[in-house]
Amino acid sequence: MKNKLLLALTLAGTMVSAHAYAQTSTWAIDPAHSSVNFEIIHLGVSHVHGAFGNVSGTVTLNDKDITKSSVTATIDTTTVSTGVAARDTHLKSPDFFDIEKNPAMMFKSTAVTKAGGKLQLIGDLTISGVTKSVTLDLDGPVPPQTNQGKTISAFSASGKISRKDFNFGPKFGPAVVGDDVKFTVDVEIDKK
Repeated sequence: MKNKLLLALTLAGTMVSAHAYAQTSTWAIDPAHSSVNFEIIHLGVSHVHGAFGNVSGTVTLNDKDITKSSVTATIDTTTVSTGVAARDTHLKSPDFFDIEKNPAMMFKSTAVTKAGGKLQLIGDLTISGVTKSVTLDLDGPVPPQTNQGKTISAFSASGKISRKDFNFGPKFGPAVVGDDVKFTVDVEIDKK
């Protein structure tokens, strides 16, 4: 009787573990199909647009409860591009990203919230060694689909950060380079 009870408990535990495991899936951020796009005001009137490529990382999706999902991402600062070579070189310098010391920005989620049908991704963003909490509005993820033998999905996140919160480009006041940076992260993910 004791052995039957032990066997039944073991089988029940295995079935619960298998069910819980099936609720989460791990995805890799596809650097070839992911980017961070940004916009900042220059001299109070013009809008400078730019982008970062080579975004990589991991997304763990909880299929039953999206709020139990998580994201870690690395954004390659050496890829910053505004379409103006001299400005890109300046952004890579110690005045801004200092890519020699800080070749990447990092993001690690701390929560996913859902309110009023809207999702928000909250996490720690590190820029040039300074880490601050940011909140992003989340669109997606889109339902998984198969493309060239891979299961893929995608999502987009957008938000705004303050340069001064990150001590980013402190030599340049808001009259020269605006303080608020608007950005959108577009990510394609591949199921591992």
